[in-house]
Amino acid sequence: MERPAPAPEPMILDAQPPGAVACEKKQQEGEAPYAEGNDAVTGHIISTTIGGKNGEPKRTISYMAESVVGTGSFGIVFQAKCLETGETVAIKKVLQDRRYKNRELQLMRSIDHPNVVSLKHCFFSTTSRDELFLNLVMEYVPETLYRVLKHYSNANQRMPLIYVKLYMYQLFRGLAYIHTVPGVCHRDVKPQNVLVDPLTHQVKICDFGSAKVLVAGEPNISYICSRYYRAPELIFGATEYTTSIDIWSAGCVLAELLLGQVGFLFLMLPDLQTFWFLCLSIISPVSVILIILHLFLIAIVSRRERSRSACRNN
Repeated sequence: MERPAPAPEPMILDAQPPGAVACEKKQQEGEAPYAEGNDAVTGHIISTTIGGKNGEPKRTISYMAESVVGTGSFGIVFQAKCLETGETVAIKKVLQDRRYKNRELQLMRSIDHPNVVSLKHCFFSTTSRDELFLNLVMEYVPETLYRVLKHYSNANQRMPLIYVKLYMYQLFRGLAYIHTVPGVCHRDVKPQNVLVDPLTHQVKICDFGSAKVLVAGEPNISYICSRYYRAPELIFGATEYTTSIDIWSAGCVLAELLLGQVGFLFLMLPDLQTFWFLCLSIISPVSVILIILHLFLIAIVSRRERSRSACRNN
């Protein structure tokens, strides 16, 4: 049974909120320009100004909003094309509280890694109801790990182990970076938040709307992370946790790629011992890989937070 949602975590207070005056100042500084637009999401052109920092000249850039590719409580993500360059981008549009800075924007500005989606620039926009929206312009990656896995499931197939290893290596590589360099905990690792380029098979972690820099001794909300990927300490209401909750979530993703279905209850199946007995009895490259993966899963989904393996870049 789901716990009732606790009070939200305090956000970073913006001394000069992005209202009319503050946004004007931000535009002059080249931080986050303003773009006036209508209430429609797709089928219209969005024009904004970028540049103006470190001697870089200002220039106007326009996007044609083409289609919605994701929705949620956060807002929407739509695919758009830059009219000047022809480049396809993803624009995440979120309602902005004028009293606060956007944590996701602050974090994404500090992140730069091949396995993490990159922020190109951002701008504010308004609607006819005087609502303020923050638009994050990011690189566009056409697929998600969720849709790739669904493709195999619909065909009654398991994802090839070579792809499982390739995708998980990149996922852990991206987590190792955000955990150590900016010190960020993603807090919502799941297949829907892992982008995949179907041509190169490059993986990129996306959606930092729940992410936060964890500070030792500082409480955080425990009602975080999607249900099937939530670490045990979160389920039991812990408010002081570490980036190891992302490792648990990644372990659940690995199990899902191997099994082709959501959920981690397979660890409690009564016939699990029989399954591993058969793997040991019929020695083959596949059974050896499965045994290694099983041991790896045990290491990353330990119920004890301190015993859980961490990501490290060598």
